[in-house]
Amino acid sequence: MRELVINGNELVAIAAIDAGCKFFGGYPITPSSEIAHSMSNLLPKHNGTFIQMEDEIGGICVALGASMSGTKAMTASSGPGISLKTEQIGYGFMAEIPLVIVDVMRGGPSTGLPTRVSQGDIEFLKHPTHGDFKAVVVTPSSLEEVYFQTIKAFNLAEELMTPVFLVLDETVGHMYGKVVLPDAKDVEIVNRKRFVGEPKDYMPYGVEENTPAVLNPFFEGYFYHVTGLHHGKAGFPTEDRHLAQSLVERLCGKIESQAERIAEFKQYSLEDAECVIVAYGSVCLAALEAIQILRQMGKKVGILSPKILYPLPKESFASMIGAQQKVIVVELNRGQYVYEVEHMLGRKVEFIGQFDGRPIDPDVMAKEILKKM
Repeated sequence: MRELVINGNELVAIAAIDAGCKFFGGYPITPSSEIAHSMSNLLPKHNGTFIQMEDEIGGICVALGASMSGTKAMTASSGPGISLKTEQIGYGFMAEIPLVIVDVMRGGPSTGLPTRVSQGDIEFLKHPTHGDFKAVVVTPSSLEEVYFQTIKAFNLAEELMTPVFLVLDETVGHMYGKVVLPDAKDVEIVNRKRFVGEPKDYMPYGVEENTPAVLNPFFEGYFYHVTGLHHGKAGFPTEDRHLAQSLVERLCGKIESQAERIAEFKQYSLEDAECVIVAYGSVCLAALEAIQILRQMGKKVGILSPKILYPLPKESFASMIGAQQKVIVVELNRGQYVYEVEHMLGRKVEFIGQFDGRPIDPDVMAKEILKKM
């Protein structure tokens, strides 16, 4: 076991190394810069490579290239930088290139509030590029979760062969605390599949429905084409209508079909709860204090916190919330994930939002919850 006093951003870097990350390409931006700084120190010590590019676009491009060589790769940014990366996010999705993209959220839109907290990127990350897209978004609420959710993001990227978002809000990224971690050798790691056989028989995109491509690393004797265009089994561009439709169906289906299996939730005091608070990120920490206040007043309030924001599985999510329970979504925005919750439950729910760049105070949250109960 390892005991550290550390902040969330630095912990992302340690977890990335433990997950087998050997490449980071990016560009500094508040409030994610500590991730890049830590990776610049750690990667050379672990036979890895750190490159600071000229901008955010270059950062994701080199990370995608590194991943195609078979190297686990990561890039990190905040809302304005993620906005610049959108074209290459779509390319990574279409070409099925595994990559972890960290978004440490700050106030927006535009350059907004660089040093302040927000959860304003949540709807954006669900669909950050044009065309049909299915996102995988992992989020932690505590320092311990930062470590394990970073590992999970890498495992999902390798397993599903797709870009995966790891989203922290500024409070989680910058909060310091003591954390106890397992030894790296005890962490379960997933690596992408490889084709073994004659190069002439290799068809990287010739896989079954709802399954990811099998992309062998470049420079190892297996030749195939990589493109952002619609493509056939060998990766070469096509305008065949049936191939085009089945490709997008498979790209989305390989994620949708795994929603129930990869789902992860944390529950607090739900056993007898008459009111359920749905919260993620640092808001979940404030909600834990708020429900203690409310419980002392005799109010039966609990918390349901999804750790995989997308895809959110309808069956398991709805099964944890009764039809008679009051549901209140609390976010640091004007209302974004609340629409996903309403869609999954098939009914309107209450919402509490704050978007002034400051954390929501547990006392304030408790008072607002009381008004809506």
